[in-house]
Amino acid sequence: MKYFPINNSLFIKNRAKFMSKMKPNSLAVFNSNDIYPISADSTLPFEQHRDIFYLSGVDQEESILVLFPDCPKEKHREILFLRETNEHIAVWEGEKLTKEKAFETSGIKTVYWLQDMEKVMFEIMTQCNTIYINTNEHYRSNVETETREDRFTKWLKDKYPAHSVAKSNPILQRLRSVKEPIEIDLIQKACDITNKGFRRVLNFVKPGVWEFEIEAEYMHEFLRNRSKKFAYTPIIASGNNANVLHYIENNQQCKTGDLILMDVGAEYANYSSDMTRTIPVSGRFSKRQRDVYNAVLHVKNEATKMLVPGTDWAEYHVEVGKLMTSELLGLGLIDKADVQNENPDWPAYKKYFMHGTSHHMGLDTHDYGILTEPMLPNMVFTVEPGIYIPDEGFGIRLEDDVVIQESGEPINLMRNIPIEPDEIEEIMNA
Repeated sequence: MKYFPINNSLFIKNRAKFMSKMKPNSLAVFNSNDIYPISADSTLPFEQHRDIFYLSGVDQEESILVLFPDCPKEKHREILFLRETNEHIAVWEGEKLTKEKAFETSGIKTVYWLQDMEKVMFEIMTQCNTIYINTNEHYRSNVETETREDRFTKWLKDKYPAHSVAKSNPILQRLRSVKEPIEIDLIQKACDITNKGFRRVLNFVKPGVWEFEIEAEYMHEFLRNRSKKFAYTPIIASGNNANVLHYIENNQQCKTGDLILMDVGAEYANYSSDMTRTIPVSGRFSKRQRDVYNAVLHVKNEATKMLVPGTDWAEYHVEVGKLMTSELLGLGLIDKADVQNENPDWPAYKKYFMHGTSHHMGLDTHDYGILTEPMLPNMVFTVEPGIYIPDEGFGIRLEDDVVIQESGEPINLMRNIPIEPDEIEEIMNA
């Protein structure tokens, strides 16, 4: 791993929170992700399943976590099953977790090799009534691939059909959405790395550069600061490309007078950052570009103030829509008749701002969180309004990551990343 070790008190506390929500005499199982094949002997880089990482800190393939808080045998109340390591594996693949290192990482004392899993599982399954299975119920999920978790669940339900089944995901949705201080520090680290990448790019961009060259500048800075990759596929969208919301080709040349919308973020220790900035290729905004930019910035700043405990996610977006409507009227993009005659299900402002303003942030860029429940302290949200004007050849989006506080305005984890147009121009022309 490129990241520094994480204090295992985080994972110990996370497990305790999860187990406190389990039914009596129940057992929960969590699997690592597969290493996915490409072709021949090629594979995609391994990405750990965020749930087993959240509960154990184990960042390694072929790992299983079992939680059984009411187990009669105390040592089986928390169990890790790991792929056995040896000298041959160490030579060919690198060092894997030993039982001792697994304890240091997770705080779990009972560690078995994977070859003992079925024998140990038989013993503890005879002692429990309910099994918690882990399914992906995120509101954006659209997964066709069968995962290691899916295969294990099939095996478990087939081998032990008389057990009651419960779901881990509703518990994790609530727990993971509220961050511990260590988690906020890790997200802050990811944001700080993103800041370094952005400042590097401000000194690099000039007419004639290619979008993929900008992407490479970010990646260089991320890697040299212990981030293994982008937190999500980066968007480097110059000119009219910015009006394609999920533009990821990043293959066009940046032209004089254009703007570049950059939606990028570094990961750190599997935690995400999510930033969007829009900058002028030539180092100066035109008057029209600056007017639209300031309108987006105003909406972002005012929307941020609404992210307080008790806020309803749906109502929040209605209020942000009112802010955006006012700005679009001022820019002459819509008129009063458009607003008076608007479809309530698709208000007039949606012509120029068609996506949501905020989503949960954390181990996943679009992190866990139940959108029908009020916002709580220590939830982390993005704030990302935008105005997209294909007829004028540009789009502007601005995005920061903020932590909801017990009282007062949220803390902006991207407060050190330049966003004021004057500051951006000053850095680009230094």
